[in-house]
Amino acid sequence: MANLTLIYGMRLLPSDEIKAVGDAPVELKNGHTARVTMHVLEGSKEEIEAQLRNSVEAFFDIYPEI
Repeated sequence: MANLTLIYGMRLLPSDEIKAVGDAPVELKNGHTARVTMHVLEGSKEEIEAQLRNSVEAFFDIYPEI
């Protein structure tokens, strides 16, 4: 299996200041583009950490061949 790259971004902002979150573009070496869906987690530090752990585990469950 080829080496893989996990692309993600994180930023903490006050919940009541978020208006919209869009996809992030990725430029591929072959000239194509891909989009990365951005995910929003809200709550206390502990709640966000738990949600993030669950999200990462679920992401890898989608790809059992890895």
